[in-house]
Amino acid sequence: MISTDKFRKKLKVEIDGEPWMMIDVEHVRPGKGQGFTRTKMKNMVTGQVVERTYKSNETLNPARIDAATMQYLYQNGDDYSFMNTETYDQVNLTAEQLGDVVNYLYENMECEVAFFNGMPISCDMANFVELEIVECEPGIKGNTATNTLKPAIVSSGYRAMVPLFVEQGDWIRIDTRTGDYVERCKRPEGR
Repeated sequence: MISTDKFRKKLKVEIDGEPWMMIDVEHVRPGKGQGFTRTKMKNMVTGQVVERTYKSNETLNPARIDAATMQYLYQNGDDYSFMNTETYDQVNLTAEQLGDVVNYLYENMECEVAFFNGMPISCDMANFVELEIVECEPGIKGNTATNTLKPAIVSSGYRAMVPLFVEQGDWIRIDTRTGDYVERCKRPEGR
């Protein structure tokens, strides 16, 4: 059982036999009366988002979610295909189930696919990913010291804001939690 003081973002709980993930949590301690926790949760199967409030003495069951390391293969319309590298089983996830993960996927990338009762429900990836700049305005000589940013499109199709000195063909590291540029990097081995 998980008590309300342990509630946090990305916590996965089971309510009425379905997995829910907390996407926003606010612990409230009013001047008078008992404290409570206000949450915004997303159903990991249907994508439905609801807001719920819990008293400080309430508890929830953790969701029984299994995870498997899988390799991203390809996109077919709104479906994204993944393959288990040990059993060669393939599963599909929709763009809605993946959320922001679709912005950073590239072929043969390894991800953690979550399963609830044998059904794939979501995908998690590393906090940082290296992608190539495929389109951006050329850098301007002398504009390396400012904090000015320009739009650039990376190999996954995501539009990132990068410093002026970054050019087409450069490889950059992106924080997948925020979508922000982190640094310029070398081309990863095998890509």
